[in-house]
Amino acid sequence: MPKVPLPTEAPRERAYLVGVGIDGEAALLSPEDSLLELARLAETAGLRVVGSSVQRVRRPDPKTLLSSTKVTTVRDLAEDVLADVVIFDDELSPRHQRELERAFGEDLRVLDRTALILDIFAQHAHSREGSLQVELAQYEYRLPRLTRAWTHLARQAGGGGGRAGSVGGVGLRGPGETQLEIDRREIGRRIAHLRRELEHVRAHRGRYRSRRRRASVPTIALVGYTNAGKSTLLNRLSASDAVVADQLFATLDPMTRRVILPQGRPALVSDTVGFIQKLPTTLIAAFRATLEEIAEADLLVHVVDISHPAAQAQARAVLETLEEIGAGGLPMITALNKVDRWADRSTLLELLDGYERAVLLSAVTGEGIGALLRAIEDELDRSLVAVDARIPYEHGGILSRMYDSGVVDGVQHESQSIHVRARVPSDLAQDVERVTLRKRRRPPGATRTR
Repeated sequence: MPKVPLPTEAPRERAYLVGVGIDGEAALLSPEDSLLELARLAETAGLRVVGSSVQRVRRPDPKTLLSSTKVTTVRDLAEDVLADVVIFDDELSPRHQRELERAFGEDLRVLDRTALILDIFAQHAHSREGSLQVELAQYEYRLPRLTRAWTHLARQAGGGGGRAGSVGGVGLRGPGETQLEIDRREIGRRIAHLRRELEHVRAHRGRYRSRRRRASVPTIALVGYTNAGKSTLLNRLSASDAVVADQLFATLDPMTRRVILPQGRPALVSDTVGFIQKLPTTLIAAFRATLEEIAEADLLVHVVDISHPAAQAQARAVLETLEEIGAGGLPMITALNKVDRWADRSTLLELLDGYERAVLLSAVTGEGIGALLRAIEDELDRSLVAVDARIPYEHGGILSRMYDSGVVDGVQHESQSIHVRARVPSDLAQDVERVTLRKRRRPPGATRTR
């Protein structure tokens, strides 16, 4: 009897995608383009996309989002292609979820864009901090959606036999608590625990940022749409080996590397989680500790994949998210990445006018990296504060900090102090002010004695 070869990998679940366009509603991407992005998300999650459809409506159906006719059509089409799951490109309300599950039957699971992104984040969170943040976001998303997906919800707990019982003298109502109520309470406890843990993470990050500020090393955050090339750029700038993959949300945990700028000054550059249109609010809330790293950076480098057909829409999505997390007013340079993929090089310069302080580059080939580093240094120089100070010799260590994080224009060694003229970050300027040697003033009317 011939041997049957073992499969090299488990068969992937089959997904059918559904998009909804609402008349008169402004959107960064058209429903069709957004559905293409959803397909990339599904592939990143390990699913196989077997079909898709879009319905345009004047207003969403309050029960099923789609019209009743379209719900039947989607169910039939999904069954025809043997789909295991139907994924909607918008976040479904708990009511939408329940009604669609009833309409599609038990053989078709229903997911929405938010659940899919949370699943991808769960796969890619490797640090304890990332895992905590993803778990919190998942529980906050699931809490109002406890449905038949929880197979034990029909069971009853306590009371026994439908009769009221008592524990410790406290009467239980009817047959006791439903398993649904127990699950909700347990999830509530878990959410509270995760929030406490993340507050510890947030406090730790705050202390770390304070140490960085005392060291006066400028911090630069790479921000951008997912898969724009931030990790590749970090590798190019710092000669490091951050994970790079051609998929959405390939890296989730933030990574910081030391970079030397053209004039020899060090800076810390952080690769942050990629943004995406329709970013779930649960993720923004759960990732507050990480996103604060962006809001407190000295400079943002907005990485844009200009080879993508929806590059401008992706850039707008990033800027809107930055506003939402309180980082909209920070100094920013735009790194127009992947010029090596641009077909007509003669039109590249025309792109610069559409973006703020833009630099053309390729993180893969290294083209334009020198120009980006000079632009970063120039932008950091604009925020420096001029100081003209006499520093006592016992505080001479502050001079090395001035060399590290600022521009020293002149040094003169005097009998009691070091006379320094420099341009330094504002935090360091305050430290210099505190140790500066000042000439003692004689009180009014006093005379000098010989």
